[in-house]
Amino acid sequence: MKAMLLCAGMGTRLGHLTRELPKPMLPIQDRPLLDFLLSHLRSQGIDDVVINLHFLPEIIQEYCGNGARWHLRITYSHEPTLLGTAGGLKKMEALFRQGETFLVQYGDILTDQDFSRMLQFHRAHAALATLLVHQRSRSNSIVCLDSENRIHDFLERPTDEARRLVASPWVNSGVCVCEPEILDHIPPGAFADLPRDVFVKLIPTGRLYGFPLEGYRCAIDSPERLEEAQKAVANGRCQISPLGLPD
Repeated sequence: MKAMLLCAGMGTRLGHLTRELPKPMLPIQDRPLLDFLLSHLRSQGIDDVVINLHFLPEIIQEYCGNGARWHLRITYSHEPTLLGTAGGLKKMEALFRQGETFLVQYGDILTDQDFSRMLQFHRAHAALATLLVHQRSRSNSIVCLDSENRIHDFLERPTDEARRLVASPWVNSGVCVCEPEILDHIPPGAFADLPRDVFVKLIPTGRLYGFPLEGYRCAIDSPERLEEAQKAVANGRCQISPLGLPD
């Protein structure tokens, strides 16, 4: 199974921590976050990973190499101009068009979720895309689920007024399982965002689903969240064993 790790972002909200280091290379127990992400993907049956790069790409590429230390095949997609979460996926369309379900994960999301359970749900419901969702009072997104976990409304970066009108505790977790058909819904050669430009437009198809988080998940988008993730790994709340070995 293939996966794409979205690692092209600048990580500006982390301030000085990412001035000279890409966000996926931030340390957790003296190992880069990326080591944990790749190790978890491999443990979930992923064997082929695409990593998109923009800011200081050589640091990630030199650390990961061809992926052999994780028993993975790693392909790099360089983005001189940022293409967004959907645009970056579209750029690698030829690879993901090869007929099988694939996974997309944001490069700042640390999770030990069992992706095989999510994949089983996705296939059982003949979904076009299944989003990992969790409960949070405030987030960049609001996801509304029906009794079958089909998504019937999706608000990305809602205003305070919009939040008051939608009663749902569910939010997007930054991981999704997709069918190659989703690529038909992404414009070529342009900046595009998965939540804003793709997921919202998939709702009328009835094939956009949410899968509730069962494990640990943390979006490392601030110094405080980085510290939280470090503690979660240290105390065993996040159960991922890094496979990568130092050079």
